[in-house]
Amino acid sequence: MSNSCLARDAPFERSRTALLIVDMQRVWLEPGRDPLHPEWSPEHYFYVETSQRVIPNVQKLLAAARHNGVEVMHTIIQSLTTDGRDRSLDHKLSGLHLPPESPYGAPIPGLAPIHDEILLRKTSSGVFNSTSLNYLLRNIGIHYLVVAGIVTDQCVDMAVRDGADLGYRMTCVADACAAPSRERHVNALTAFGGYCWVADTQAVVSRFNALGTTPRGGHE
Repeated sequence: MSNSCLARDAPFERSRTALLIVDMQRVWLEPGRDPLHPEWSPEHYFYVETSQRVIPNVQKLLAAARHNGVEVMHTIIQSLTTDGRDRSLDHKLSGLHLPPESPYGAPIPGLAPIHDEILLRKTSSGVFNSTSLNYLLRNIGIHYLVVAGIVTDQCVDMAVRDGADLGYRMTCVADACAAPSRERHVNALTAFGGYCWVADTQAVVSRFNALGTTPRGGHE
């Protein structure tokens, strides 16, 4: 095996690459909705960062992925039951509950799944822990998993670390993720950067666009 194949930034492969959009929901992204942070104003760092940088970058990633045949998957935090009895213990202790009938649990307009893109509901920080994501990725034949969304040092962190341990080649799109402060965002990227390729939106979009000229099934 060549050194390039062992690199964390090895080129993606067509039909083996997926984009995972993490928790880009109305409840977290619309000021005044977050039950855990009702004190945050629209001028809070998180809302400014997500509206001005993260959401536009995720839209660019989605457009490039869809245009070039990259599998797109979405996660949201949402209970399966109205009373939330299926939630993880951590979510119960945190008072975190989004019932299935809540309109604020849905992805924000512009980032919602289209066609037959898969949306997974979870009740823990780790998407691999509380959904069938690993099973689905194996069935689809995914090896390269690109992660974007919120929050960098919580659900994004868990996806990257768990995915790496499960044998996926992970990419985190740094400027398409956010945390409640820049310090938390940067510290998280530094902490889990050893588990993935930390890239920016432009670099990943270029990789996705390159797949459009590659025959399905791998390299030319």
